[in-house]
Amino acid sequence: MDDTTSRTNYSVPPVERALKLLHYIGDGQRARNLSTVSRDLGINRTTLIRLIHTLVEHRMIEELEDGGGYRLGAGLVSLGAQAIEGRDIVHVCRPILRDLCLATGMSAHLGVLDGRDIIYLGREAPNSHLVSNVRTGSRLPAHASSIGRAILAEFSDARLRQIFTGDPPAQATDKTPRTLEGILAQAHNDKAAGFAWSVGNFEAGIGSCAAAVFDHSGQVVGGINVSGPEARFADRDPALIDAVTSAARDASRALGYSRR
Repeated sequence: MDDTTSRTNYSVPPVERALKLLHYIGDGQRARNLSTVSRDLGINRTTLIRLIHTLVEHRMIEELEDGGGYRLGAGLVSLGAQAIEGRDIVHVCRPILRDLCLATGMSAHLGVLDGRDIIYLGREAPNSHLVSNVRTGSRLPAHASSIGRAILAEFSDARLRQIFTGDPPAQATDKTPRTLEGILAQAHNDKAAGFAWSVGNFEAGIGSCAAAVFDHSGQVVGGINVSGPEARFADRDPALIDAVTSAARDASRALGYSRR
């Protein structure tokens, strides 16, 4: 039995409908008009009402004032925080990010790969107005972000082709690869360098440097970066590169990685 058949056989429709509704609200839809929500999600209106009441009761969503609809609730936020806190990589990297932030004077981040995206699990920011807007929980296209590039650089061409087969890759700026072949070339360059260096690749005016983090089995499990004003990245500062790659090595060692 393949994975697709297994997922189909063991799927629970009520749970799927609840998850669809949570994603719908999480994407910014306030679900004010239940008839519209019913049509958008393909869920019977009566079933939808029951789902909403159940999710409200369990604090997964909460009702806004003055008929403003719904938003994700404190119960879901708490559950998400528990999931994040349960990741060893988060605990390991928190003090490392703090030290990296202090050493460079820039925002330091931890991210992991999810499909074609990077999810940010940790962030340390300096006491400055010139800091990154990325927050814990943010998602960015992997091939356009420095952390994503550092992770993708550790993959084989076959795996990269598998990840990016289908829809064209998202376009962030004119520096973002537009094709699969462009992503492969970028990954080869980043692998050869040992880090990913960005000067406005994802966002104009913002630069970044990232390196991959490995676990005890030698698998890449995430990436660490610093980001800040583009001017700081005009030249490939060896001290900055060393700070980032050293932080990633420290995180890898703490996760049990030993380069053979």
